[in-house]
Amino acid sequence: MSLFDLFLGKPLATSEERAEHIGPIAGIPVFGLDALSSAAYGPEAALTLLIPLGLAGVAHIVPISFAIIGLLAIVYFSYCQTIDAYPHGGGSYTVASENLGEAAGLLAAAALMIDYILNAAVGISAGVGALISAFPKLQAHTLGLCLLILAILTLINMRGTKETGGAFLLPTYLFIGSLLILIVAGAIRSILAHGHPVAIVTPPALPAAGSMLSFWLLLKVFASGCTAMTGVEAVSNGVNAFREPVQPNAKRTLTIIIVLLMVFLSGIALLCRAYNIGATDPGGPGYQSILSQLISAIMGRGWFYYLAIASILSVLALSANTSYADFPRLTRAIAERDYLPHVFKIRGRRLLYSHGIYALVGFTGLLLTVFGGVTDRLIPLFAIGAFLAFTLSQAGMVVHWRRSNSPARAQRMLINGVGAFATGVTLLVVLVAKFRDGAWITVILVPLLILIMAAVKRHYDGVARTIFVERPMNVANLAEPLVIIPLDRWTRITEKGLRFALKISTHVEAVHVDAEDCSAEVCTMFEKNVVGPARAAGLTPPKLTLVLSPYRFVITPLVDHILKVEQGHPDRQIAVLIPELVVRHWWQTPLHNQRAQLLKVLLLLRGNQRIIVINIPWYL
Repeated sequence: MSLFDLFLGKPLATSEERAEHIGPIAGIPVFGLDALSSAAYGPEAALTLLIPLGLAGVAHIVPISFAIIGLLAIVYFSYCQTIDAYPHGGGSYTVASENLGEAAGLLAAAALMIDYILNAAVGISAGVGALISAFPKLQAHTLGLCLLILAILTLINMRGTKETGGAFLLPTYLFIGSLLILIVAGAIRSILAHGHPVAIVTPPALPAAGSMLSFWLLLKVFASGCTAMTGVEAVSNGVNAFREPVQPNAKRTLTIIIVLLMVFLSGIALLCRAYNIGATDPGGPGYQSILSQLISAIMGRGWFYYLAIASILSVLALSANTSYADFPRLTRAIAERDYLPHVFKIRGRRLLYSHGIYALVGFTGLLLTVFGGVTDRLIPLFAIGAFLAFTLSQAGMVVHWRRSNSPARAQRMLINGVGAFATGVTLLVVLVAKFRDGAWITVILVPLLILIMAAVKRHYDGVARTIFVERPMNVANLAEPLVIIPLDRWTRITEKGLRFALKISTHVEAVHVDAEDCSAEVCTMFEKNVVGPARAAGLTPPKLTLVLSPYRFVITPLVDHILKVEQGHPDRQIAVLIPELVVRHWWQTPLHNQRAQLLKVLLLLRGNQRIIVINIPWYL
């Protein structure tokens, strides 16, 4: 087994694809980590905005959380119907494209791509935030830790969907178990204390109220809290990753994820109010996450605290896995309609759309670097893409059911219609509330991405029109090509190139660019080693052309000569043979000039349909 196979796994045959399918147990770590982990940073994002209200602000987290849970329930029922209608994967892009048109599909695609990239960045940065809560001395290394986790996630995900789900089982269920124990223990202590429990470890004191609650602040808090809903679409987008029966397994997975998320959101909100726990400044000294404060207050700072914090860190960081699972599938679907480079359609050695992963990692790393790996700075960009995708998907489903002959058509239209309306209104709230805080960046990026995808589509359409042919092969004018071969000195490399040239044509021209005043030596060498043996064998000897280069340029005069020959023979194809040395080890490459590579590049850039470039390698 090679080192490459050891880290990334052995290549999988296409016939092994069925074995890579997963069930609900592995489906939760693969598709649910984004949604579940948002319970850690969604309430915190909302409470951070309530800091100016002091203790009074904590009380408002409960109604806001229950409003988000109500919206979550609407989206859940809507996506269950999407899974029924699109058993092979019905992400927002597919649903919007097929039912609302290509323009709506591109809008959904751009929104989703941005959302998946932001999800990866926010998940990783939130995980590092949880780690810093337990070990404040690590705060100076925030960005480095974020990039390290990104690299580890990439390595794990490159091994395939099934192995990824298996690798994340333990941290996922440890996180779920820790949070459920925390909520149950906190609720019991609160009930026994008649709603006024005493914290084992006193949370940081909340500041005195510095402002009053306003409708505008309430909207901003709700908008920040809605980040807890991101990732809900993941299951519907990756339905075809589940084993048979596909739809029941996908819906079962989605149900478990949504129920757990509802329990987490409601439990965290109620416990924060009971224990008077609010957010601390994420960029300030002594920062502690909401969950760190809750665990300390309810369970103390013993072994459970560090176990729970470790599980939260793991799951927050691993929540980016949802993006790893869905972003490549999304880019593949877009590429199949020619709106992204076709390389995104190619499956790699582990049956993954690897280039989608490469793109995700690159953009996520860039985003983390630009924002310093701090969650609070990324949150304002978050959720807009998700809610735009929610809205377009549900609106598309309304059109889908309207066209169908389903007996429950009216009921299904109503469910998706309510979902579209609710998520559409939420989108407007989030957009307005977060616009000045950074959401304007998303507003610019979405149209920009649409323009880029439209340009890619125009290119592919133009290529298709240009290369399309209906007639049979044209067999007219099949004359031998006029062969041109660069000549430097007499070597085995030169000999191999000239031998091949004489095999394919009787019209061979060897071109020597004289940059060192050695024409006489070259002519003597050519006569002795090429012309003489060719005549003796009854072959037409190649023609030697000397191109003077007083300024010692080699490549440019050679390309100019080739183009001049091409213009002088409008009825012939020009075959340019480029002999080159191929070294055994990569580190030997810089030891040899790269004129052959440069010549090929220039001929590809300046050439035309009648110039053919043929590489003649000599392996060292």
